[in-house]
Amino acid sequence: MPFSTLRGDDEALLVRLDDLDGALAQVQSADLVDADTVAARERLLAFCRHNRNALHRSCLSGHLTGSALVVDAAGARTLLLHHAKLDRWLQPGGHADGDGNLAAVALREATEETGIAGLRVVTPAIDVDVHTIPERGDEPEHLHLDVRFLVLAPVDAVIEHNDESLSARWAGQEDPAITSSPELSRAVVRALTVAAAITRDVARDTARDVARDTARDVAG
Repeated sequence: MPFSTLRGDDEALLVRLDDLDGALAQVQSADLVDADTVAARERLLAFCRHNRNALHRSCLSGHLTGSALVVDAAGARTLLLHHAKLDRWLQPGGHADGDGNLAAVALREATEETGIAGLRVVTPAIDVDVHTIPERGDEPEHLHLDVRFLVLAPVDAVIEHNDESLSARWAGQEDPAITSSPELSRAVVRALTVAAAITRDVARDTARDVARDTARDVAG
């Protein structure tokens, strides 16, 4: 499946989708390559068939979230945040809060939580995960129906995490915080694989364009 790389000001990301069906179209178009993510997608779709308010936190049993697997410019590491509330190293992400444009949600959350300027989101989504968030205070235990996108960082990326996180760092796929979570490890490996493929495609296209221009100059 071809991937598209979008900047924050791209028209496709500026469109807010206020209905659940818009979000589910992005879920259905996700490029999933293993049985676990396909099963998670089916579980998400089944949940949303019975909970039409799943774009909102008012759906107390569960709701949609958009996550970002932020990969560095070298394509070797992903960015982890030490989540303050959950006390775990996780990828950036957050609640849809009524916006069915989950790619835009993922990019917005990544930008807000990492402080990195110039991030680009890759569509379609590359991972889906359904996981349980434990009860906290007056918030009951509930599901996060998480749709995950690859996000590419620029060469000069500078991390300035916000107060939702205690710390932030780049981590390779063998980092213990990643390998200790099968779901996160699966998503990170997939993100690095897709990032590498995009880099190869860009290098190939650039070389082709240079060769074409050189041949034209010689002929002219």
